[in-house]
Amino acid sequence: MTTQDIYQEIRPYNDNEVPAAIERLISDDEFITAILHYKFPSASKFLFWLLAPLLRYKLRSTLSKIKTVEDVQINVAKYLNKTIKTTTGGITHSGLDKLDPEQSYLFVSNHRDIAMDPALMNWVLYNNKMQTVRIAIGDNLLKKACSTELMKLNKSFIVKRSAKAPRQMLQALGLLSSYIKHSLETNNSIWIAQKEGRAKDGNDFTDPAILKMFHVEGRKRKESFADYMNGLNIVPVSISYENDPLDLQKAKELNALATQGSYEKGEFEDIDSIIKGIIGNKKRIHIHFGDVVTSAPENADELAVEMDKQITQNYHLFPINYAAANVESNDVNKSVISELNEKLAQLTEEEKPYLRALYANPVNNAQKSKTEPTL
Repeated sequence: MTTQDIYQEIRPYNDNEVPAAIERLISDDEFITAILHYKFPSASKFLFWLLAPLLRYKLRSTLSKIKTVEDVQINVAKYLNKTIKTTTGGITHSGLDKLDPEQSYLFVSNHRDIAMDPALMNWVLYNNKMQTVRIAIGDNLLKKACSTELMKLNKSFIVKRSAKAPRQMLQALGLLSSYIKHSLETNNSIWIAQKEGRAKDGNDFTDPAILKMFHVEGRKRKESFADYMNGLNIVPVSISYENDPLDLQKAKELNALATQGSYEKGEFEDIDSIIKGIIGNKKRIHIHFGDVVTSAPENADELAVEMDKQITQNYHLFPINYAAANVESNDVNKSVISELNEKLAQLTEEEKPYLRALYANPVNNAQKSKTEPTL
């Protein structure tokens, strides 16, 4: 068994697997239904039945030219170019000049949007002649076979969060940790969120469990936590959106969790969230690439604090952030306050604090981080 075979269940597709994966996608009824559901949300099942063969024909003619992972990346980049022009006020970035284009990195990022966080970071890397990353994605988002196909085509690898039995969890963590190290050693950079799930409340904090997972492979190699972390080329990344297209939805969900104890997702909710995040207006976006971790402390909790300092202090604050936090800024004008009030007006009194917090917490956390002593 080759090293690559060990990771077959979780790794992205190789070039020779791309054509078959695309054909499986086109043949997948749920994939076709999801597209038609998005295009024609109120259409009848009969209309779906009529349109499905036409959609499959169009997809085959369009996607048949895609043969390799690089082909997929080129097509994703073209689509992203159009999406960025129509749904953003432009993307700026900082800190990239400190990174070596020939080096692989473990990018640990704050997480606001399911698809766009890694996609936009990849877009910045791609347009600056740096290699795109392999993307960590939780299997909770891969309940549909078509979702798995799409993600594995686009250099995504699977984080098995659904494993519950202790033995299964240990095996899954070990394989994941090993795969991340294997990727870095074969000059493939990685993107992974700083914690499980999006920061729907605007609090960007690293879960030490993620860092401990990295070190599972380090323990096998009998390397100390600090030495192993220093060898991973970890780069904390701050992704900042001026506008979150899903802010109202997130506020409603957090309120439901607080008042009812649970929130039940609809059948297509994850897919709808991905689509809204892609096509929704995000206004201006800034991505900051932090300093490579070279002097890690000897435990995960302390390293998480150090990484959080970089992520929160380098988060680009927009006028709406200051307005939500009631912090004076020359950039906060009547238009910004009006925009915030328009958002709040669409929510109940119970839901409003959650939306305000989504935009205000980056300000509060940045201020708090600057006053905390360095470990």
